[in-house]
Amino acid sequence: MSTPERLPRLLALVPYLLARPGIKITDAAADFGVGEKQLRKDLELLWMCGLPGYGPGDLIDLSFEGDTITVAYDAGMSRPLRLTGAEATALLVALRALEKTPGLADGEAVRRAVAKIEAAAGQAQPAGVVVGLGVREGDAEVREHVQHALRTRRALRITYYTASKDEITERTVDPMRLLLVEGRSYLEAWCRRADAVRLFRLDRIDEITELDEPAAPPPYAEPTDVSVGLFQNRPDQRLAVLVLDPDARWVAEYYPVESAEELDGGRVRVRMRYSDRSWMVRLLLSLGGEVQVEAPDELADQLRNRALAALQLAGNLEST
Repeated sequence: MSTPERLPRLLALVPYLLARPGIKITDAAADFGVGEKQLRKDLELLWMCGLPGYGPGDLIDLSFEGDTITVAYDAGMSRPLRLTGAEATALLVALRALEKTPGLADGEAVRRAVAKIEAAAGQAQPAGVVVGLGVREGDAEVREHVQHALRTRRALRITYYTASKDEITERTVDPMRLLLVEGRSYLEAWCRRADAVRLFRLDRIDEITELDEPAAPPPYAEPTDVSVGLFQNRPDQRLAVLVLDPDARWVAEYYPVESAEELDGGRVRVRMRYSDRSWMVRLLLSLGGEVQVEAPDELADQLRNRALAALQLAGNLEST
């Protein structure tokens, strides 16, 4: 059996067995879709794996009783393989874009990979693969409209949500190209409202209509340089340092962040730039007690004052 097929199973075996102490080897082999002989070979290999030092107390320890098996020491491999929402979305978007690439040598292999990831997202696999997807059902339809408009060179009317301003606007755009950047799909187009080239995230397009008029970006409309990243720092932007609780981690996946540092208890510390302070305060207030502002102080003070004012207003309403 090849290493690419075996390695994911080896990584998943320990957390799988931890969750099922005393499981029969035949049952475990059936769950992983391999023969009992192959599973025993995997278990023998795991006995030689562990923490640096590789002495007694460092290696994975498995206990056999008859035809059952239990993990006596996991060497830190207690968590199952996981894809975050951003990782799963990025992988699926990349594979789907690759599938549509003209001249692809093995499209069937790509389609099989997509099917496997989607299957992992839809059901709990024995290997402990957990995938959370952030793709809306309407995104595929939006993508189809964009691709058709690019092929036919037609203008589009879109209803678009701008997260940085927390506003929804209607725009007429002249499509230029479809981009996949940092795991997300964007329509690059000449925006007639802004009179400039703009990037529109497909998952933030609420409505889209192909117009019966040709797309006509001006000759001086230049493609966006994304070679050094999609978002560039601007002098008017402020930097917030936030600690997000597990239920608020979606913020780091939905909005662009400069960095993300894993903390204990499933929390994450992110560095996030923003231009509109009132928008940032509204975002943080919507998270309730699931976020802590470490910097800047003025943002933390404004958030605290707004929260206290809301509590005071609530108290006044109760007393009336």
